[in-house]
Amino acid sequence: MGWLSKSKKKEDDDDVLLRRYRETGDLAVLGRLYDAHAEMVYYVCMRYLQDSERSKDAVMQIFEELIHKVNKQEIQKFGSWLYVLSRNHCLMQLRSEKNRQQISIDDYVEFPMPMHPEDDAGEKERQLSALERCMERLPEKQKRSVDLFYLNEKCYKEIAEITGYSMNEVKSYIQNGKRNLKLCMEASDGKR
Repeated sequence: MGWLSKSKKKEDDDDVLLRRYRETGDLAVLGRLYDAHAEMVYYVCMRYLQDSERSKDAVMQIFEELIHKVNKQEIQKFGSWLYVLSRNHCLMQLRSEKNRQQISIDDYVEFPMPMHPEDDAGEKERQLSALERCMERLPEKQKRSVDLFYLNEKCYKEIAEITGYSMNEVKSYIQNGKRNLKLCMEASDGKR
């Protein structure tokens, strides 16, 4: 069996287990589905949390999140969806702990930011503070759309459903918000 066939088989297995869990609510089925991806979840957590004990705890917390989220969201590929969920869990944990020195600004936004390897934790902290200030300055509709898209990993359709905006408005708010954030960040970078 080739690599592609194994990959397709894994997706099929995921789909079968996901469907079975949704039909039965049997946590043992969800556990089997999660176990198949637990190693990936652990490595994602290690990448962000940089501590094996905290990562092990996060693996358990993410499983608990699954119980609540798996029935509420449309999932095309479970592995990809779980990766995003795991990454977001770690980012939110770091953010809530104010442990910002371990977070790259690039993990929060998907547009280029000037970050240099010689930058220290104080510089990263300054840039994160500037990003938060810039987010607050965005018009409300842009801020809400950007927050849902980048920090909560919602798709355009989900954002439209949550906010009541049309798909075209959502796309426009995200694009304009992203541009305005970049301009604001560049302006605050020049004020040093």
